Amino acid sequence: MLKTVAAAATALVIASGSMVYAQQSGDDHKGLHHWRPTAEDISAFTDARIAALKAGLELTPDQEKNWPALETALRDNAKMRSERFAARASAEKPKDIIDRLKLRGETMTQTGTSLKSIADAAQPLYQSLNDAQKRRFAMLIRIGTRDHFRHHGRHHGEMKRGPSGPQGGPDQPKPQ
Repeated sequence: MLKTVAAAATALVIASGSMVYAQQSGDDHKGLHHWRPTAEDISAFTDARIAALKAGLELTPDQEKNWPALETALRDNAKMRSERFAARASAEKPKDIIDRLKLRGETMTQTGTSLKSIADAAQPLYQSLNDAQKRRFAMLIRIGTRDHFRHHGRHHGEMKRGPSGPQGGPDQPKPQ
């Protein structure tokens, strides 16, 4: 139980940090909305997210055997994203729409490959989890991602519309 509380607290701190900065105002906080995380920041956030996931799952000794593959896939994904962001920051921006479309397609392909490797690595562990652990896995794997905020109904301050939004969500009747 203590591990679950610690994991939830860690996840809350990570997820709410940006909201605290967004609510603060004044001259001493100028430029925070333009803050860019350093490589060290990204590494620290990655370590925290992975630790929160592991702690929140409260793995049994048998389940622990499947953890290293998932952790490696998550770290590889974070490294790939970091390298892609660094390359994009130092690269010349595409001049026309076709080049931008090609670049976006390449990025989506890389992201898809990385997500598939995470899913493949997670599958043996996920299959061994009980229902409570599966619920925690679904929540904790999203912490710190844009999908986490969409899942909870908000993205850039807007209400989500669609299959899981206010109209037609799982507890809502579908509009006719």
